[in-house]
Amino acid sequence: MQRGGAERVLAALASRFPDAPIYTLLYDAQMTDVYLPGRDIRASFLQKLPRWIRTRYRFLFPLMPYAASRLPVGEFDLIISSSSAFAKGVRRGTHAVHVCYCHAPSRFLWDDRRQYQKDNRFHFFTRLMITVLIYPLQIWDVKTAERVDIWIANSKTTQERIRRLYHKPSAVVYPPILQLKRHMPRIKKDGGYFLVVSRLSAYKRIDAIVDAFSMLTDRLVVVGTGREEERLRARAGKNISFAGFVSDEDLAEYYAGCTAFIVACDDDFGMSAVEALSFGKPVIAYKKGGVTEWMEEGETGEFFDTQTPEAVRDAVHTFIKRKKEFDPAYMKKRAEEFSEKRFYENIMRLIPR
Repeated sequence: MQRGGAERVLAALASRFPDAPIYTLLYDAQMTDVYLPGRDIRASFLQKLPRWIRTRYRFLFPLMPYAASRLPVGEFDLIISSSSAFAKGVRRGTHAVHVCYCHAPSRFLWDDRRQYQKDNRFHFFTRLMITVLIYPLQIWDVKTAERVDIWIANSKTTQERIRRLYHKPSAVVYPPILQLKRHMPRIKKDGGYFLVVSRLSAYKRIDAIVDAFSMLTDRLVVVGTGREEERLRARAGKNISFAGFVSDEDLAEYYAGCTAFIVACDDDFGMSAVEALSFGKPVIAYKKGGVTEWMEEGETGEFFDTQTPEAVRDAVHTFIKRKKEFDPAYMKKRAEEFSEKRFYENIMRLIPR
């Protein structure tokens, strides 16, 4: 239904199994035609619902556990799920092996459940429904963890959450970043702007970055779309521009032209930030989550400790003072650790043949 880091991982996994069908709860053909062209995509019964409700799929979450369990995957010997909530709940045959690549245990059910309701600004009756359903869904979430034979986490942060919530061991395989260097001939010099590349969802905390730059004179470019776009545009200063959804070619130009990349959320890995590194660009990041596993303060970027506009602003000031100390060659080398080649090698070691 959207194109983000999890969808890129799905595309990478699918490329290693070109003849395998792809089962999903819902899909938007305009999206899948771009990143999964020509693939055999089979959806749950939710796909038959009217489009107006499918595009508001968050309201369908009470039906999603049942929809996942009804996906007809019993005939297969190997099932690979790419899951941040419901995909791990498929029912495999007794002879099959289920490998789950976990982007995060269901955030809206556990650590972020209160923030999820607040950020989505649900109406009273929706909040009441969520409150009533949370506990049964938590039970379902833990119970269906038993349906997975091999857990793969996208970071040590996710690995710890899998251990804490499901009491399961897992291996860490970092996701692959987009290989955008083939677009290098079009790239121009530093354009003198800071960059955000993100789905515009509330938990991504783009508002803290926008508010920070409304206090600064430096330029900010925001790439991405989402439910928060209108609200963010309304609070943005004249030095802030929104590029919307862009092609890979244009994304490469934005990365290559930026002064630094900024991320303000507690992410499980931080794929876009590593993509910025691959262009030799420093990262200014909130010091929590997966970004702390690969980022080196003073070498690949600067941290800030709270998700506030003031903290972002101060980190930008600190970065500007130290900007010349960052070595683009070193940052590009660090990003090579997250190549597609390494991802495939590590994944295939864990998937039974």
